[in-house]
Amino acid sequence: MDFTPTEAQAGARDLAARIFADLATHERLRAAGTGSDPELWKALTAAGLVAAVEELGLLGLVLLLEEQGRTTAQVPYAASCVYGQLAIAAHGTSEQRERLLPGIGDGSVVVTGALPAQEGVRPCARGGLSGTVPVVPWLRDATQVLVADAGRRLWLVPIGEGTAIERIELTAPWSAGRLTLHEAPAEPLGAATAYADILATARTAFAGLQAGVCAGSLARAVAHTNTREQFGRPLATRQAVQLRAADAHMDTEAIRVTAYEAAWRRDAGLPYATHALTAAWWASEAGQRVVHTGQHLHGGAGADVEHPVHRHFLWGRQLDAYLGSGGEVLQELGELIASGD
Repeated sequence: MDFTPTEAQAGARDLAARIFADLATHERLRAAGTGSDPELWKALTAAGLVAAVEELGLLGLVLLLEEQGRTTAQVPYAASCVYGQLAIAAHGTSEQRERLLPGIGDGSVVVTGALPAQEGVRPCARGGLSGTVPVVPWLRDATQVLVADAGRRLWLVPIGEGTAIERIELTAPWSAGRLTLHEAPAEPLGAATAYADILATARTAFAGLQAGVCAGSLARAVAHTNTREQFGRPLATRQAVQLRAADAHMDTEAIRVTAYEAAWRRDAGLPYATHALTAAWWASEAGQRVVHTGQHLHGGAGADVEHPVHRHFLWGRQLDAYLGSGGEVLQELGELIASGD
């Protein structure tokens, strides 16, 4: 087991860090409101950081998503890479790969995912899909949606005929929407086993995103407590502050290493479903602890909705909800282990 990035992965991570640092500033994020930043998305795709994910693998994507999380950059990067680039590269036909991957790579095609499977979404007798998915992240930016039906089969649905989008707002600004399908044209993606693979891939990737969100929150808290003084001494010299920060650091490292392990196993062709659930559990349980700590260590400033650390708090809580509560994830993990599957 070796999580050392390859030269290509390290180079892509460093490039992503520079782009996010330059363009995902507090001022630009505030100006974007609850929508995405098209200029940042254009910069990422022009730099080849979406197209490269197929070569960099899931571990490479996790490294890139950490950099997005550090800045809470508002672009559909995780969604389009997981539900588009990696899903189609792994499970698409040669025709689907040739038709869709170039557009996903250059950003002209944006894919998001309507997962997990919804009981109300079913194929129609006359073709297409019908049903409603209550929450789909980045739906307002998408041109294609990867939909899982009640039978856990995957379908690519283009936004247009037979689809209706209702704007909704989540805890974090993820350009989300409610998707209603009425005999919407759809093409199948992959075999029956594709659903479990894509779900595990998504859990791993979004856990990596949470690691970055937590690291960014903690970095802001450390900077604040080192400069903010109380009774003539920096807050960082207080033992209680040090202990809270140390616990948050260990939680962040646990999220990171479990995401790395799941991603590495997927890239190595090893079973990784339980490892993805472990990463999701740490990202959900520990993630909400870390972003609460980051806000708490800022004192009253952390409660200001305009403060940058508050954005990390919102993202951390949204990822907690998206990955599933700790209890739900732990139950699924236990059932999977017990089944021996």
